[in-house]
Amino acid sequence: MSITTLITTTIDAVKGFLSVNGNVKQPDIQYHPDETKYRARTARRLAKNPDLPNAALPDGFPKQVEGPIVWEGKDWTHEDQWVYKLSDAQLAEIDSAVAHFKNLGKPMGYISRETFPLPTLSTTLKGLAGELYSGRGFFVLRTIPIEKYSREELAILYAGISSHVGSGRGRQDVTGAVISHIKDLSVSHAHVKGHTGNTAYTTDKQVFHTDIGDLIALIALETAAEGGTSKLSSAGRVYNELAATRPDLINTLTELWPFDSFGGDPGYTTKPLLFYEDGHMILQYTRRLFTGYGEQTRTPHIPPITEAQAEALDAIHFLAEKYALSLNFQKGDIQYINSLGLLHARDAFRDDSEHTRHLIRLWLRNDELAWRTPKPLEPNWRKLYSLGPHEQRFPLEPEVRKKDNRPRK
Repeated sequence: MSITTLITTTIDAVKGFLSVNGNVKQPDIQYHPDETKYRARTARRLAKNPDLPNAALPDGFPKQVEGPIVWEGKDWTHEDQWVYKLSDAQLAEIDSAVAHFKNLGKPMGYISRETFPLPTLSTTLKGLAGELYSGRGFFVLRTIPIEKYSREELAILYAGISSHVGSGRGRQDVTGAVISHIKDLSVSHAHVKGHTGNTAYTTDKQVFHTDIGDLIALIALETAAEGGTSKLSSAGRVYNELAATRPDLINTLTELWPFDSFGGDPGYTTKPLLFYEDGHMILQYTRRLFTGYGEQTRTPHIPPITEAQAEALDAIHFLAEKYALSLNFQKGDIQYINSLGLLHARDAFRDDSEHTRHLIRLWLRNDELAWRTPKPLEPNWRKLYSLGPHEQRFPLEPEVRKKDNRPRK
């Protein structure tokens, strides 16, 4: 790294931790990326320091990463490459497993590979779980006959199948909920403060991001009347382009970033967005924590992000968009995603009286196959996957997630 680049990077990092009460303000950046602003910001920064593209990569970071999880959307030519279609015999196994668990009379937190037995499908799911960690990083199970089951039976079925993919279920809010309903809550929960602070609970476009944890599962109870296309993109492919063209932004992504807690205690926490751990490129971030969204505006009295960080956020999004794969999400599909190595997004959508988009999400981890968790993420992972069976809650109807605003020790 040249001395000019080193000085610029250091100044940017220092600015990021100055109070907004001083001379440094939050950059002109919003949740929805603006390509014109992004290009202008890039031009300004390069005009100020043309040496930025000559920066050295952070210690230990490779010039490029390889492997099956490093791909471009054009690499996939037909959905049969990632869709596994359940056979009648396998659907019968699932029916038997639902009945078996119900007969046990146990709370749903006790759903596991043992209590939801799938004699032959289990081997297939184990292989597909390997695809998440050692392969392309995603697959879709098609198709669960949704109308056949009660809402409780669907929760048992969904958690049961998923226990053969990842046995660890992550908490999704402070109440111990391990499933979350992803749908537009702007009408049914308009009276609840906070429901429009997360795009997941609106019809708005979700920009590229990752969820917390190892794996994401989504089952489609219903699709939208129009829109709502699910998109995936390889974090490794995004990394390779940035490493080749703007290594200074790789340095920026490995710095400490101020994550807004939106009224939590403390008001913000700090950690990097990018990690290289045991040969895996890991990206973990959600854009709204740096820009705000809806009624959750960026907290004014915490450190702003820097101009370099604003450029890095946009660079990730537009590169992810460039190399994205769009998935045809059908009613009854279950989508599984590696949230460490892939980014995901969703187009805006429109519901009508007959089609109201409704997904249910699980956060999972397969301890036998899991990648090593980067140390800065370990506290969150311990909290995420620490719920015992008796502490797990399965809300059968949509609700607004409840945050934990208790002081952190």
